[in-house]
Amino acid sequence: MCWYCGAPILDSEPLGRSLRCRQCGRDLRVCRHCRHFTPGSRGDCNESQAELVADKERGNFCDWFALDPRYGSAFAGSHTAAETQDRRRAFENLFTS
Repeated sequence: MCWYCGAPILDSEPLGRSLRCRQCGRDLRVCRHCRHFTPGSRGDCNESQAELVADKERGNFCDWFALDPRYGSAFAGSHTAAETQDRRRAFENLFTS
């Protein structure tokens, strides 16, 4: 879910730098969504090899970025097999007449 508005993140990893939240328009590949984001630590990051990022709420190119499971994809383990199949069918129906 988006750290700012709470909307689900429907995109799967790896998140591209240009991806934005579908609801609020904020960048998704940001420090605040990263599993290494630890406020109060050096640079607010617990990955010692990561370069310092000044703005934790803007998209960046950090090689260590990994989506924090708390914010993870809305599809990652939160749906039953039947729900997943229904969503897949609905998606496929978009491309058939």
